[in-house]
Amino acid sequence: MGNQPIKKWRSGNISGAIWFNEREFNGEKKGFKTATLRRSWKKEGDVWRDETINLRRQDIPKLITILNKIQEELYLTEEGDEE
Repeated sequence: MGNQPIKKWRSGNISGAIWFNEREFNGEKKGFKTATLRRSWKKEGDVWRDETINLRRQDIPKLITILNKIQEELYLTEEGDEE
């Protein structure tokens, strides 16, 4: 059986999970956590598809910054802009 996440969250078709991983560095096992984001959707009938992004801890602040900028652009409109 594969590695299971230590914690999961879901909002609609978007989910996130935290994973515990171990690697050997200089002959010593070290544990660290990573995260995944997944978006799922149905394509052509009942066939489910998904895409996953794997992240390290140092990626999270960068991702939050980019997502905030995208959200600002998509949701904050100037007067006269139409959806």
